[in-house]
Amino acid sequence: MGVDLRHGGNRQAVADVLGCRPSQLLDASASLAPWTPRCPRFSEASLRDYPDRNQRSLRQAIAAIHGLPLDCVLPGNGAAELFTWAARDAAAVGLSGLLAPGFADYRRALQCWGAALAEKPLALSWDHAGPLTHPPLEGSVAWICNPHNPTGQLWSLASLEAMLDRHALVICDEAFLPLVPEAEHQSMIPLVAHHPNLVVIRSLTKLFGVAGLRVGYAIAQPDRLKRWQAWRDPWPVNGIAAALIEQWLGRPGRYKCWCSRVQRWTASQGAWMQRELTRVSGITPMPSAANFLLISGRHSLLPLREALEHDHRILLRDCRSFAGLGETWLRIGLQAPRDNRRIVRALKQVQRIIC
Repeated sequence: MGVDLRHGGNRQAVADVLGCRPSQLLDASASLAPWTPRCPRFSEASLRDYPDRNQRSLRQAIAAIHGLPLDCVLPGNGAAELFTWAARDAAAVGLSGLLAPGFADYRRALQCWGAALAEKPLALSWDHAGPLTHPPLEGSVAWICNPHNPTGQLWSLASLEAMLDRHALVICDEAFLPLVPEAEHQSMIPLVAHHPNLVVIRSLTKLFGVAGLRVGYAIAQPDRLKRWQAWRDPWPVNGIAAALIEQWLGRPGRYKCWCSRVQRWTASQGAWMQRELTRVSGITPMPSAANFLLISGRHSLLPLREALEHDHRILLRDCRSFAGLGETWLRIGLQAPRDNRRIVRALKQVQRIIC
């Protein structure tokens, strides 16, 4: 189809191919919360003025959520920008170890700096979503994704903490962790204060369902973040995005309520979807703690994905961009209950393609 497979959320590109409007497509290829907080008012200055280059207000809001010093927080233009600077540090340290399959943007970031990497195959069979023990990685640098993308496995903090003694640098991507019930107990953020070799990166756009805003943040010791700040563009987060996120995070109690709402949705809809998908012939849903499910097929699932796009206007994540996966795998991002029912109905209608 000529659509970029490196990431989900390509509604406009697929709509161009199908000859329809993006709004006519149900996008389950991207894994976002199905709602967005009420959009608060922001001042004209957010449009007219240059953003604060020190991002002080935004950093204060993020730091308050985690009970951290201001200097341990660095917002970025989505997690992707911050992976780029983490990879620059990694390239200077040595060989990077990653799991395969894994999020393709780590490789993209490492290639920016000509960094060496070693991918460890992840066993594609597991009987529960976690917490599980993270497999050992090669190299001086460990890249961790918790919960893991694309499998949805949640790694135990005990197994991650042990890696801090084995690697000169540990980079932990917790983009999906705030959407997972009870998962904060497995977060590495509390370890940052005592481990200068640890970086934790999070995304806010998945939790709030606002991928277009492009806001993430890194948590690490101040010296590292000051170095990153010196490398980057002067205004990586635009004024409107910063103003909205500041207000959404400005009341920690409201933020906790939002997280609880999203986590209840992940738990209830994840369990429902898992149960319903086991009734669809030809596919197997894998256990997942996250707000997405990886599914496997005995044969290629590309005809299934294409039938869903053309006949039902539903987008699932093509998994060929994940090293170690191929045509027999797809990923489904959980949606609101009504849309999840729509996905299951469509899958049952086209299951003859994969039987």
